[in-house]
Parts: sequence; C-alpha cells; structure tokens
Amino acid sequence: MADMGAPYAMLLYERFLGRPFAGHRDSVSELIGDILESAIEGVLHKAGITARKTKRAEKIQGFDQSPDFIIPSEFNPQIIIEAKITEDDGTARDKVTRIQHLGELSMAGQPAGKPKYEVIACIAGRGFGVRREDMKKMLLATRGKVFTLQNLDQLVECTRLKEFKTK
Repeated sequence: MADMGAPYAMLLYERFLGRPFAGHRDSVSELIGDILESAIEGVLHKAGITARKTKRAEKIQGFDQSPDFIIPSEFNPQIIIEAKITEDDGTARDKVTRIQHLGELSMAGQPAGKPKYEVIACIAGRGFGVRREDMKKMLLATRGKVFTLQNLDQLVECTRLKEFKTK
C-alpha cells in the first residue's frame, strides 16, 4: 500500500477527535492569518504607506465583507489588499471567490479598464497551489496582482502602492 503521508494521517486524526479538534484548528486559524497580515503591515510601514487595517467582521460602507487593508482609507479606497492563507483546495476556492467578488465590486459602474480601486491578493499556504484554474481566476480578478510571502518585498513597486510611498 502506498504511503498516504501526513495530510491523510491528520485527516484521520481529526475525524477520530471530531469537532474539538476542528474547534482548535478554527481558533488558531486567525493567529496563522496574522502572520501574513503582519508581513504586509511591515512592508507598508517600511514604505511609509498609511493603510486602514480592518478588524474581523467589521462593516465598511461599499463592501459586503471588509477587505483586510484599504489604502489610503475607507472614505477614499484606491487600493484594497486581501490576505489569505489556506492549506486545502476547498478553502482556497472560497478565498478565490472572495477575491473575484472584490474585483467585480471594483468594476461596478466603471468604464472598462478603469476600476474604482486596485485589488491585490496576498496569499500563502499549499491550498492555492492545488487548483490551477482557481489561480487563473485570481490572477484575472486582480489583474496579475497576486503576491506570496516569497515575493512580498515587491508588493509596493509592482502595484499602485508606489504612488502612496513616503519613505
């Protein structure tokens, strides 16, 4: 029998433990997400860019779900950044749908090629590498503005963020 590896063993362990394990995983997922958001904050701070970081489940006018970062502010959104980490393809698919929706919102009522704001996705985790079609959708929705921890140092120079750079 082929070695199923650690992911399969983890899945079996989760099923054995049931909801308590999933509850723990859910409780630490926000902490894991903070790693990526903290890295983004570091890049923005280093460039002297003021950003509005939203809180979990915060309501921002014009958005049915608030993005993670709004530059320069929610009153004049020019750039929004959505930070997502996922380890499975199902969750990645949901995150891609969210980013696509933000892309659609940016084009609502706008002339072709003139979005209200630039949508940037910062992603991490192996879930995004599973489904190539989802990655294609995300690249189209963000007009190619997808960054990972490995290329986050290019976030400012490869986006409209450079217009807001003060350092």
